Amino acid sequence: MSIAFVFPGQGSQHVGMGRDIYEVSAVARAIFHQAEEALGLDIKRLCWEGPEDLLRETINAQPAILTVSVAFWEALKENLASLGQQVQPRFFAGHSMGELTALVAAGSLEFREAVRLARERGRLMKAEGDANPGGMAAIIGLDEHELERVCERASHLGLVRPANFNSPGQTVISGEVPALTAAMQLALEIGARKVVRLAISIASHSPLMQRAAEGFAQALHATRLTDASVPVIANLTASAITSAEDLRREIVDQITGSVRWSQSVRAMAEHGVHTIVEVGPGDALAGLSRRVSRDLHALSINSVEALTAFPGRLRAIEQSRV
Repeated sequence: MSIAFVFPGQGSQHVGMGRDIYEVSAVARAIFHQAEEALGLDIKRLCWEGPEDLLRETINAQPAILTVSVAFWEALKENLASLGQQVQPRFFAGHSMGELTALVAAGSLEFREAVRLARERGRLMKAEGDANPGGMAAIIGLDEHELERVCERASHLGLVRPANFNSPGQTVISGEVPALTAAMQLALEIGARKVVRLAISIASHSPLMQRAAEGFAQALHATRLTDASVPVIANLTASAITSAEDLRREIVDQITGSVRWSQSVRAMAEHGVHTIVEVGPGDALAGLSRRVSRDLHALSINSVEALTAFPGRLRAIEQSRV
């Protein structure tokens, strides 16, 4: 079976996430405890009690999502081992901040280091957003070329560019507020089905995050990365990378670059992947994967129930492909 595991980024957080896996899995509990020791932060309380506005803050959401995702990943491996089963991934991938989780799963980055990096990444992005406010908006119903032209037309008012190519016809743009507002209006005028301003004052994945990327590179300089045991599909290029040097460059440069998620899913499918499994809070990436290719099976492991059902669902997929 050719399978890829993918990990969500910011926006997937919700109050209560990870509580069920903590209660039933010793390895998941260990991940939460390691995160708290590394950060000096009560991650359990943040994830389970919020409040929502506190959990939503970039500096908190990023390490919290990473912790919950890795907790589910470790619990999944434990559960499969207890059943005498093993799944060998063809690829790992993560959306935006989720790339840090992918590096942990691929054995390139130690979890304690990853959660510290996630916290610092969030801090740097929040500080840059406070200093240079921007925004983001989801555009539904335009193709990539149309949206790039929209951004070009609005650029006389400031910086605006595609940030996340999530699925065919669904792209997030990012930039300075005057240019972003103009691009939203232009998108509607040329036929976008829906335009939604996101509740965020940070222009993620745009050059407005340059100083955050530079600060993150400094933090990463003191962090040990090793070659990945399984190829990671890079956000920026949708290509498979394994070397520590390439991975280090990728997780810095994607802070200011576009997340090519739709292209990443297509690349995995073109390399023979037929099942994509999202591990962590939410189910957005599984939904996006289905929109990219109807031939893909897409599952989400975001609860104990889903984790327990996974081996059976995987067998059913295998049988359907015979």
